[in-house]
Amino acid sequence: MNNSSTRRARPWDFSSLLWWFTTLGWAGLIFYLSTGTFGGEFTTWLLRTILNLIGVNISADQFATLHFLVRKLAHLTEYAMFSLLLYGGLSGGKQFAWRARTGWRCVAIAAAYSLTDELHQSFVPGRGASLVDCSIDTAGAALAMLFLYASSRISQTRARRTAAKNDSPAET
Repeated sequence: MNNSSTRRARPWDFSSLLWWFTTLGWAGLIFYLSTGTFGGEFTTWLLRTILNLIGVNISADQFATLHFLVRKLAHLTEYAMFSLLLYGGLSGGKQFAWRARTGWRCVAIAAAYSLTDELHQSFVPGRGASLVDCSIDTAGAALAMLFLYASSRISQTRARRTAAKNDSPAET
């Protein structure tokens, strides 16, 4: 009896499970950050504390603008990370080579999760749902996929140049 014929392909290996557990953990963190604890009052306090620690004094208008930008950048960043984690999970934890279909799926899943997150916030006292935030979340996911695509193209170009250099005859 052939040993390879008796083996069954395992649908989940450790690497794949790790990617999915991390992805689900990140989704849970996004959900937790959407609670009333992390609303505008919390980030106002946190930003004021940081500015005071580093000795920066700004006007109320400047603070309001900075606070707005920090909160929107947080949306962009958390969904960029979510999209990258989704890509790793959907890739089975193997290679991180660019696959357009997987990239589009990650953006679509992140956008859908963002909608559910905004729906969740509509029920949280002191929070509110915002399609603008959902758009920023989706843009973050798309930017992460664009970064992954660009990184893949750069790696491919470098590999081709190295291969061409190694294949050329040595100069004497």
